[in-house]
Amino acid sequence: MKTISTGRMISRQDSDARNGRVVWMPAKSIWVGTMTVVAIVFGPLTFSWSALALFVVTTAVTICAGHSVGMHRLLIHRSFKVHIWIEHALVYLGVLVGMAGPFGMIHAHDIRDWAQRQTACHDLHAHRRPFLIDAFWQMHCAVALRNPPDFVIEPSIRNDRFYKFLERTWMLQQLPWAIAFLLLGGWSWVVWGIAVRVSASLTGHWLVGHFAHRSGDQGWCVDGVAVQGYNLPRFGLLTFGESFHGNHHAFPESARLGLERGQIDLGWVFIRILAGLGLAHSVKLPENTPRRKGLRRLRGGQQAMPAVGNRLPAPSHGG
Repeated sequence: MKTISTGRMISRQDSDARNGRVVWMPAKSIWVGTMTVVAIVFGPLTFSWSALALFVVTTAVTICAGHSVGMHRLLIHRSFKVHIWIEHALVYLGVLVGMAGPFGMIHAHDIRDWAQRQTACHDLHAHRRPFLIDAFWQMHCAVALRNPPDFVIEPSIRNDRFYKFLERTWMLQQLPWAIAFLLLGGWSWVVWGIAVRVSASLTGHWLVGHFAHRSGDQGWCVDGVAVQGYNLPRFGLLTFGESFHGNHHAFPESARLGLERGQIDLGWVFIRILAGLGLAHSVKLPENTPRRKGLRRLRGGQQAMPAVGNRLPAPSHGG
């Protein structure tokens, strides 16, 4: 079956998104397992209101500014542009989520995206397996495709010294913060600011991926692909817009994920703030990016999208 190339994933003649085996990833599994066990065992024992506040603030900053805006919308999709020092800062915050380094995040995202855009793909990339099996597969394993595509990162990212450093040391980046939290708030701050935050972030990321690829609200459909994306409207605020995955599948290069009336997308709000301060530009939205092949509206007509000009418009109803 012939496959198509997608950005950094270049299909070869024999590339196949279906055939492969799920393999246990020891380093990934030990990392996730350790954080989860520490959070479950020591979280209740070290609880304090200040530790909870630290958890909430650090999770919000690393997930919103780091993972959603820095890693996903900026580094992976290049949905807007900022000065390199701002990009480095946002990606660094994304690394603190504890999922992977910059190159690892790009590969994990792009191989899944490549697979889902084919006419058929492996169950791991489609989140087809039952809840607990999918949890183990996604957080402790990877799929080794028999004939994968070639993975080619653009030189501007591949040769970036800071990204190379983060890729080598992404797990160790928790250490300076753990020391700071220990000095400022004791072991409760270490447990809640590191282990509880990382385990909650990784579990939450999997949960969004699991449910957003199975069923839910779907305003758009992409014909001829293996996997559809779905919106999870109730979790828009909690995920900083990342739960509007149906919108993201429809317009993958858009910096704005909450496109419909009432869809709260705090990641987009943050990008608007950067743009308003003159720190972000060349922002991509559905109306100024190429329409995806096979995209069609499932209900009604397309909602009016904000125009892109010298100034970014205010999102409707917090979206």
